[in-house]
Amino acid sequence: MQMSLVSVLIIPTLRVGMHPLRLRVINGPPSVHCSIPTQSMGTIIFSIRKTASRINPLPQGQRQPSEKRTNLMLQVEKLHQYYGGSHILRGLSFDVKIGEVTCLLGRNGVGKTTLLKVLMGLLPAKEGAVQWEGKPITGFKPHQRVHSGIAYVPQGREIFGRLTVEENLLMGLSRFPGSQAKQVPAFIYELFPVLLQMKHRRGGDLSGGQQQQLAIGRALASRPRLLILDEPTEGIQPSVIKEIGAVIKTLAARGDMAILLVEQFYDFAAELADQYIVMSRGEIVQQGRGENMETEGVRGLVTI
Repeated sequence: MQMSLVSVLIIPTLRVGMHPLRLRVINGPPSVHCSIPTQSMGTIIFSIRKTASRINPLPQGQRQPSEKRTNLMLQVEKLHQYYGGSHILRGLSFDVKIGEVTCLLGRNGVGKTTLLKVLMGLLPAKEGAVQWEGKPITGFKPHQRVHSGIAYVPQGREIFGRLTVEENLLMGLSRFPGSQAKQVPAFIYELFPVLLQMKHRRGGDLSGGQQQQLAIGRALASRPRLLILDEPTEGIQPSVIKEIGAVIKTLAARGDMAILLVEQFYDFAAELADQYIVMSRGEIVQQGRGENMETEGVRGLVTI
């Protein structure tokens, strides 16, 4: 589809309650009309880069196909990855849906972390495709994926040990303009009250469980629509595991975020999963709904 740069002059005409606007296109298709509230009155000249199909209005009540709402946030299709001569990921295909926790399970060395690195653009996909909100992102760099609304909490947390808790959290705001990145969002401290109590401590002085909460809080500060968590329970005391599980449930219940959770702790995953995926030797060997994990024998597939 051909792209064109269209210059538009907006000239308001007065009407009670709303202003019908005539958009005179200086170089492009004929005029179109729209309305704005009276308080938005004014003459505006601007340039927009649009496709021709979006400039021509559709019949009332009809949407462009790309505007249809879907609960599929992430779609992975026939994904392959290699390390040298080793075939690590073997044609993986799955979806991650908004408002759901998708749990990816498997024993050590089956390719779970490699998959996450491919999803974040830290490793290139050798074959296959990754789509995010209906758009291909297979070739996106990591920062482009973050700006698209994807956040990643890696295995091992990787916080900045010499920065304070507050400074670590502010790093999560890096995708926003400076004027919007001056203060830690209040909801982070509501989810993790311990971070508020320790906001002036260095990250390296926190316990392992507190560092994990800090890593999740930093990711959430970017206000993602997809949160990817790589084994958040690893090396964490049971009390903090419960707190992290409660936070994940809260986030999923909001209905505006998809969560991809990689986990080896079966009981933790079974409690949270809306859908599950089991990997073995780089392949998906079983998947289904979370409520069926026990009856479908998932525990036996992931325990050592």
